[in-house]
Amino acid sequence: MNIMGNTMDQRVKEIFDTVVKHRRHLHQNPELSFQEYQTSVYIQEELTKLGIPFQVVMETGVVAVLEGRKETSDAIVVLRADIDALPIFEKNEVSYKSNNDGIMHACGHDFHTANLLGAATLLVNMLDTFSGKIILLFQPAEERIPGGAKQIVESRVLESFEGTIKAVLGLHVSPRLPLGTIGIKPGRFMASSDEFYIRIKGKGGHAAEPHRAVDPVMIGVQLLNALQQIVSRKADPSIPSVLTFGRFIGDGAANVIPQEVLLEGTFRTMDEPWRKEALHHIETLIANLPVALGAEVTCEVRHGYPVLQNDPHLAQELTRVLRNHLDQIHVVDPGIWMAAEDFAYYSHQYPSLFLLLGTSNTNASTQYGLHNAQFDLDENAFHVGIPVLIQSVLHLLNTSNG
Repeated sequence: MNIMGNTMDQRVKEIFDTVVKHRRHLHQNPELSFQEYQTSVYIQEELTKLGIPFQVVMETGVVAVLEGRKETSDAIVVLRADIDALPIFEKNEVSYKSNNDGIMHACGHDFHTANLLGAATLLVNMLDTFSGKIILLFQPAEERIPGGAKQIVESRVLESFEGTIKAVLGLHVSPRLPLGTIGIKPGRFMASSDEFYIRIKGKGGHAAEPHRAVDPVMIGVQLLNALQQIVSRKADPSIPSVLTFGRFIGDGAANVIPQEVLLEGTFRTMDEPWRKEALHHIETLIANLPVALGAEVTCEVRHGYPVLQNDPHLAQELTRVLRNHLDQIHVVDPGIWMAAEDFAYYSHQYPSLFLLLGTSNTNASTQYGLHNAQFDLDENAFHVGIPVLIQSVLHLLNTSNG
């Protein structure tokens, strides 16, 4: 069923200002992972205005349900939006700049939440056009390990709606894609993510007498060089792998060898068996190399999100549907993305599809990458994001092979 065209375009135009208002309110009032209390209240208030029943989960998460009246069906499609922000000082000078110093929606979660509220605003008046249930999942804590999605899956709240979950759909803004473009990658799409927090304790001393010290700076450098060989010499070249250390603190001086250094890094890959093997190699090297050079070492490993796997059938089906019904939208395969997303937990439990939504235009303000202090987007992307969710969910609920 094609519910798009001029009618849907007009409906989105009618609510556009309200959806932008949602996004800007959320952008001005960002909250960190597991602390999204006012964000949750705002979502609840908007759902109440729409007459959509909901329940609160994990203190700040909100799960709402729309039940179709077309005919009886046990089919369920979940639409997920993440709601948390990042610990970043915003550098944009805009009217909707963050009011909370050091916290910013620099990853588009304000857009995701507003986009889902916009879709809900239209879907609540379309109950006669679909069968089954649409679950609106406003999920907390995507940005913080272990991730809110893991707790949602473990809580089995989605199963409490007593039906068959045909699909979980998620959408993420992308400044790398131009406005009007949707990115759909079948199969492995986003990487697993694990983090390392290393402390190497040597023996501090005078820079002129390195033989009397155990230099943790040089030991840290050797460790980093050795660790890179795990990716370059032990990994199958056909498996994407990234090992990056973004923090190296040795608080000495030009003439002072410090007592210890701290290192923090991340390992990402697209293959779960190799992930397990690589982590073993990494941890073994970290535990042994500094000791062999006379230092002490401790390492905390924080196991993050698994590989995100888009269901190939869902990817193929919705690519076809969106291309056939949304003339103004260009659907592309964006390739793999080595970023990590806790949406991956849904993809290991249910048929799932995570889409990218292009949000950049020729304006420089929309060109900054995610997690950048100057990140912003073209809000006209709502004209694409809302129809994409609606077209996708109605197709899946009204076709037996969706």
